[in-house]
Amino acid sequence: MATVDECRVALRKLGEQFDEVDQESRAKHVVERSISCHISDLGVTFYGRIHHGGLGPFDEHPPADGAPAEVKLTLASDDLVALVNGELDMGRAVFGGRVKVDASLGDLFRLRKLL
Repeated sequence: MATVDECRVALRKLGEQFDEVDQESRAKHVVERSISCHISDLGVTFYGRIHHGGLGPFDEHPPADGAPAEVKLTLASDDLVALVNGELDMGRAVFGGRVKVDASLGDLFRLRKLL
C-alpha cells in the first residue's frame, strides 16, 4: 500500500505529465472540471481541477463552494502510483474494476483522449 505522501507525489507527477499534452489537444478536449480522487485503501480524497492551463493542484481540502466534483475517481493507492508510472493501463484498470470513474459520458470521452 502506498502512503498518502506517495499519492501526493503521484498526483503532482500526473499534473506534470498533463503539462506535456500539446496545446492543440488541450484546446480541443479540455473543458474545465472539478476532480476528486478518492484513495479507497487510505480513506483520503484529493481535490483538484482540470483546465486549459493544466491539471491540479490537488489537495485534501474540498472546494470552498462545497460543490461536488464533476469527475470522481476512486482507486487504491498502489493503483494510482502504477497508473501514473505507466505500469497500469487506464482502460484495463477501469474495465477490470480497479478504477471507478464517475463522470458524464462526454467527460469520459474527453479524458480518454488526454490520458
